[in-house]
Amino acid sequence: MSTTMPKAGQISRKWYILDAAGKPLGRTAALAAHILRGKHKVDFAPNADCGDHVIVINAAKAVLTGKKLEQKSYYHHTGWVGGLKETSYKDMMKNNPEKAMMLAIKGMLPANTVGRNSLKRVRIYKGAEHNNAAQKPEAWTL
Repeated sequence: MSTTMPKAGQISRKWYILDAAGKPLGRTAALAAHILRGKHKVDFAPNADCGDHVIVINAAKAVLTGKKLEQKSYYHHTGWVGGLKETSYKDMMKNNPEKAMMLAIKGMLPANTVGRNSLKRVRIYKGAEHNNAAQKPEAWTL
């Protein structure tokens, strides 16, 4: 009995919709990362990009549990001296909830080419409407 490895041309990709309304931001991001990696498939390989496409809707309605909304911050550095910038998650969820969800998903993917290519297959929308109806996405049920 031999083990088969998935090839790039043999991978079939489906489209799934995740609704983040009323659900914790991290749980939704973890599920999206799981689907993007392809861990739900039988032919999963950690070195191959065999995941599916994910559409996250209602990102603005995702909740942060506990006191994270007031206490959690996002930091980035500009590269200049004294260039450390801080954004609270309260401001980020109010102004740009898509970025907050994207950063959460990005942190749950591997920091290599597989993770970077997987991140290209996620689409995040603030509200319930999305522009990907032509791809015939299915609602995630598992």
